[in-house]
Amino acid sequence: MSCAQTIQDYAFRSIGYGERLLPREDFTLCEQVTLIGSGMIWNIYFGLLAIAFGFFSATGLALAKNSHTGWLRKPAEFFIYVFRGSPLFIQMFFAYAVFLSLKQSFPIMAPFTSAFLGATVVLFLNTTAYTAEIFYGALQSIPKGDLEAADAYGITGWTRFKRIVWPSMLRLAWPGYTNEAIFLFHATALVFFSGFPVWQQRGDALYYASYFADKTFNPFVPYPILAGFFIVLTLIVITVFGIIGKRLNRHLPQAAIRRPSFMKTLFR
Repeated sequence: MSCAQTIQDYAFRSIGYGERLLPREDFTLCEQVTLIGSGMIWNIYFGLLAIAFGFFSATGLALAKNSHTGWLRKPAEFFIYVFRGSPLFIQMFFAYAVFLSLKQSFPIMAPFTSAFLGATVVLFLNTTAYTAEIFYGALQSIPKGDLEAADAYGITGWTRFKRIVWPSMLRLAWPGYTNEAIFLFHATALVFFSGFPVWQQRGDALYYASYFADKTFNPFVPYPILAGFFIVLTLIVITVFGIIGKRLNRHLPQAAIRRPSFMKTLFR
């Protein structure tokens, strides 16, 4: 089988399109790269959904923790403490057990016992807690002069938050949030080890890498391929978040923006 035919058969196998049976013998490099790359679709799916929903929920959670009202601040502090204080791996197993128990009484909860939804919820809650703490630190670091100037101009309420507080918070939090996004995409590899089952062998990238390592008894080919895919994904995240960070700081003099070298950013 040619490499082009292999790509055609297996490129989208992880989402149910293409050849159903996995290769059984005479594994080629093209088959390993294609199938592991196909599994990366799920890792990207987990990461993108968790970031998309976690960003906005983390903003609200950070504001709640920064509030002077106890009934808002205390639940936010408790949520952040629990999800930052416990390992993500344990959260995966605990969530699967909870969803499985709820499924017995509420059949509508059945989709949450699968990886595509249940694992996404856990990653969403986890990144919400970490991002909220980053945003909370940024809220605490907003220069008082900016807020006093807003008060002097009579800018209050939603306008004050939208035009001054939120942009300043994002600008200060963005380097830390970039690291959180990178760690989140890396954490998607834990889904394979969690209790959430893989449906019809439609696993993530680590699922296929482990399959080839078990069949060939040679982990030194599939796992470096997997690492290479994650390195490429990390470069994409750094590039996209760097463009957004540059946009957030567009009002600042370019000389005042300290830009780390590319290698320092890559290995940070």
